[in-house]
Amino acid sequence: MKPVTTQRIESAAVAVLAVVVTLAVGYAWWWLLALFLLFDLSMLGYLRGPHLGAACYNLVHSYTLPALLGAVAVAAAAAGEPIDWLGILAVAWVFHVALDRALGYGLKTTEGFEHTHLGLIGQARRAHQVTTRER
Repeated sequence: MKPVTTQRIESAAVAVLAVVVTLAVGYAWWWLLALFLLFDLSMLGYLRGPHLGAACYNLVHSYTLPALLGAVAVAAAAAGEPIDWLGILAVAWVFHVALDRALGYGLKTTEGFEHTHLGLIGQARRAHQVTTRER
């Protein structure tokens, strides 16, 4: 199995885990959908160019920040001061990143939005497939 395929399967498993955690801690499942597009606001960086766009997108589409947010939420809950909105935000963020990666939307390169660590997406992928077939 190719590494990209393995990573996409892992990401699908993480997305399922995020749904299970959401339900297990008593949040409504629809929070995951309601917050889903919030994280794509990071694409606004592309209005200033591919370098800033990739940096903004990649910062928001890695697991680092939602993991830190989740750690703060868990620590607050353990201290007897739960911050409910922080917990659901962290889980929704993980869900978003995982679902994006499962669908093939990886971290961006500075070559442009359609160039990711998981391969080409969108029109760039279609153009590459046509070029490859013509050879």
